[in-house]
Amino acid sequence: MAYYRQVGSVPPKRHTQHRRPDGGLYYEELMGEEGFVSDSSLLYHRTIPSAIVDSRIWDLPDLTTTPNHPLKPRHLRLHELFPPDTWGDTDVVTGRRLVLGNADVRLSYAVSTKESPLYRNATGDEMVYVESGAATVETVFGALEARGGDYVFVPMSTTHRWVPHGDEPLRVYAIEANSHIAPPKRYLSRYGQFLENSPYCERDLRGPSAPLTREGTDVEVYVKHRAGGVIAGTVLGYPQHPFDVVGWDGCLYPYTFSVHDFEPITGRVHQPPPVHQAFEGHNFVICNFVPRKVDYHPQAVPVPYYHSNVDSDEIMFYCGGDYEARKGSGIGQGSISWHPGGHSHGPQPGAVEKSLGAQFFDELAVMVDTFRPLELGEGARACEDPGYAWTWSGRGPAR
Repeated sequence: MAYYRQVGSVPPKRHTQHRRPDGGLYYEELMGEEGFVSDSSLLYHRTIPSAIVDSRIWDLPDLTTTPNHPLKPRHLRLHELFPPDTWGDTDVVTGRRLVLGNADVRLSYAVSTKESPLYRNATGDEMVYVESGAATVETVFGALEARGGDYVFVPMSTTHRWVPHGDEPLRVYAIEANSHIAPPKRYLSRYGQFLENSPYCERDLRGPSAPLTREGTDVEVYVKHRAGGVIAGTVLGYPQHPFDVVGWDGCLYPYTFSVHDFEPITGRVHQPPPVHQAFEGHNFVICNFVPRKVDYHPQAVPVPYYHSNVDSDEIMFYCGGDYEARKGSGIGQGSISWHPGGHSHGPQPGAVEKSLGAQFFDELAVMVDTFRPLELGEGARACEDPGYAWTWSGRGPAR
């Protein structure tokens, strides 16, 4: 994280006695990354955070994947995965359906009106994009309010749960890393402050503002973790509710960030994709395509040029507006386009000519570029548009 926060009650000096009103000690927990040589926070608990009374297997949803072979671009219709009569049956943690994944990142989708169990991802950070709906995200650090257009950043091993509210279902696009997720280094000073050329800054990140405490005994926490080289699930039983933190401070904590606070970088001619970058993890990046004025050279071509990012798979999740370059492809709200490394891609036929003279694009999309090939999860196999690969040529495969 880029800056320090303090919430609730902490002692004047770290690793010193912090006493309850009755004279007993609070229990200090250091939560830190990379062997405690990177960002960390100190949390002060009412009860011992390590105490457990049960451990049993959590049977995770299907996380198997199949290669993109033979190679082709793909269109996935995520809204088909969750019909309305399923919204109350599961939650946005245990009900996630894997769309795409590799050894570095997993992309999942979920729709629900039901609150999730307490959950902790011990395999990496999560960046969860809220497509629509609203929720309170209760965490051991405090509560966050999330609504459509928000990213919810949850650091690795943070205990939390999702509580949807409002009239519409909560739709989330979960980016689960096997690493940490952070702002790109080029946006930060050598001390970690956002620079003036960054498209967002500290004021746009909303962290917890007060401790959140809950009472309860024999409380279950669903944990996703590594076991035998694969992702596994365990349900841990705690004698007391883990939301017992009276205060914390540090540079590691959950936060929300609205895609609408991302300030686009534009130019006289079409800018390369890295100007849209918002975050990065190990072997992948996350980018925002937001409503913006477009290229203003008198001979500018506003839509992207045909391009082949030879090192990457490009995954675009379309979550608002009207994406000019994809008109005529069948892509709409809730779609994913997957343009793999090894395939040159770009605007649909006729889109270049139609874009000439445009001054503004009203589009909203979340892009993930991976530096190792992705594979199809069961969610992708269930919602693929089989005709997308042939939309540039206007004809089906030769046989």
